[in-house]
Amino acid sequence: MRRNAPVMLIALLLAGLALYQSASIEDSSKVSAAAAAAGVDQHTEMARNKPVPGFTLKGLDGRTYQVGGLRDKPLMVNFWASWCGPCHEEAPGLKEVYERHKDQFDLYAVNVTKGDSLKEVKSFTKQYALPFPVLLDEQGKTAEMYRILFVPTSFLIDKQGVLRDVIHVLPPDQLEKWIQMLIEG
Repeated sequence: MRRNAPVMLIALLLAGLALYQSASIEDSSKVSAAAAAAGVDQHTEMARNKPVPGFTLKGLDGRTYQVGGLRDKPLMVNFWASWCGPCHEEAPGLKEVYERHKDQFDLYAVNVTKGDSLKEVKSFTKQYALPFPVLLDEQGKTAEMYRILFVPTSFLIDKQGVLRDVIHVLPPDQLEKWIQMLIEG
């Protein structure tokens, strides 16, 4: 029983953070000052059923990726870090779901590089053979703009660039249901 106490405490803290983050998005609070510094219109709100703030980041593959506005396919933006235990748990499920539905949705894995090392990012990506683009948030401005309190956090964005939901680590079968809803959207 005492052995499980630290694990239970951490789980409760993470659940509390998830509720806090969800409530802050529900309340449609304004994007942080970091968003304004990153060139995002200060009138843009980070809220469900509202357009997401746009950003452009470079990927590990050297290409530039853009989020915001109209898209050909819905998008999942997953913020993560190589030192994050739950990110390691989540990676195989993300890969599995992406490979099953890659023709119907895009997935961008945004590494919060400011708090990570490029060497570890590359190692993580290789370890899980991630087939989707891995973007580098080297300054941490995108994570601030999206109010990332902890990783992993994923944003489900429809083809119109509208935030549909925010999710955290899910078992593959539940992740599958969320992605299906996003695709059918």
